Amino acid sequence: MTADATDRAAVEALLGRPVQGAFVVVVRHDDGSPVVLQNAPLLHDGTPMPTRYWLVGEPERTRVSRLEAAGGVNRAEAEIDPAILVAAHARYAAERDAAVPPGHTGHRPSGGVGGTRVGVKCLHAHYAWHLAGGDDPVGQWVEEHLPEAT
Repeated sequence: MTADATDRAAVEALLGRPVQGAFVVVVRHDDGSPVVLQNAPLLHDGTPMPTRYWLVGEPERTRVSRLEAAGGVNRAEAEIDPAILVAAHARYAAERDAAVPPGHTGHRPSGGVGGTRVGVKCLHAHYAWHLAGGDDPVGQWVEEHLPEAT
């Protein structure tokens, strides 16, 4: 899992800082610019990285931020069946945990989507996983409600 120099530079420009772990771009705009990253489960220094899928693209990131600012986290949590959400967190964690290098003995990432243990913490992480093809009911909810955030 190694991004090339072009992707690394593009992502660092979007983030405004150097990246701290390995990643690949898994969703792109039509012009090739990054939208969603798939992160390694550990940063370069061994720190756990719970966010497997990371929304970096614009205007998506800004639009999801507007939805969050308008109470989207609480709305999504109220509208999505808690049992379905728990199952989504478990699927995300299982995928991320399967990518931890064999024999790793240090700290491991924990939680579900974006490290969340219960409920919804970050619409960005859910939407990123959804865009990358993940079965995420919150990401689907975000997609349905993004027109409200334009």
